[in-house]
Amino acid sequence: MEVLSRADWQVRAAAHAARVDVWVQPHLARRRSGNRHPVHDFLFTYYWQRPAALRRWHPGFGVVLSDAAAEYADLKGYAVAEERASVSAAYLDSQRALLESIQRLLVATAGRTPTLGCFGLHEWAMVHGTSDVRHDWPLRLGPSATDEVVESHRIACSHFDAFRFFTDSARPLNTLQPGRDDRASYEQPGCLHAGMDLYKHAFRLTPLIPSELVADCFELAWDIRELDMRASPYDFSDLGFEPVRIETPEGKQAYVAAQRIFAQRGAPLRQRLIDACDRLLAAAGLPVA
Repeated sequence: MEVLSRADWQVRAAAHAARVDVWVQPHLARRRSGNRHPVHDFLFTYYWQRPAALRRWHPGFGVVLSDAAAEYADLKGYAVAEERASVSAAYLDSQRALLESIQRLLVATAGRTPTLGCFGLHEWAMVHGTSDVRHDWPLRLGPSATDEVVESHRIACSHFDAFRFFTDSARPLNTLQPGRDDRASYEQPGCLHAGMDLYKHAFRLTPLIPSELVADCFELAWDIRELDMRASPYDFSDLGFEPVRIETPEGKQAYVAAQRIFAQRGAPLRQRLIDACDRLLAAAGLPVA
């Protein structure tokens, strides 16, 4: 067990809070004022981790924090003895099923070659054949032209949590039919949403993994979200987001180039999460796949 002095762990906790406050504080200010940002609020509204939980620093399983009873005694997963706090073995044992599930999905995803060229059509398919829009924002091409883009392209969305929002008319147009319970059979590392979901997997493993890894995954998700919305059918130019016009050859090239970079950025983070799951499963006395 690694033991951190109060001075050492407070430095790391403060650095983590300062890092994530770049994203958290503007969101909280918008929430207080009743304003919404259709691009930047997504990671706080779609994903269910509260901003306060993102700011809270955790060292991960196997690290003992000295003089930390006041800050950590009441946090889920921690045990405190003689003013020292650490994530408990009992909590680790209670998370076995989650660890196995996340590890299985991440290993399956990492084992596939990235598939590029979906062009972000999932967002277009979510408004196909309807006047209802998900983000209360104008469509860049209007409803009819947006439908034409969907109908003139091959759609191959592999991510269930995007596919489930397709309209009824768009769902049969998808060449894949991912389901809620077979994610490991479909997820692939070129998918933007699979990259964003690394943040979801990371915070679900909190407090078993270090918060620095959670923040790394959040940063990637933040950047991916911007591309996702720039390539969407919505016009966010008034917010400073130049559209990636995926209905054009030039837009397609730009999208694939950015998608490739995000796949490359996501690979080491996915591996760090896999390694963390392997270590935790071994500590829990379970075989590692």
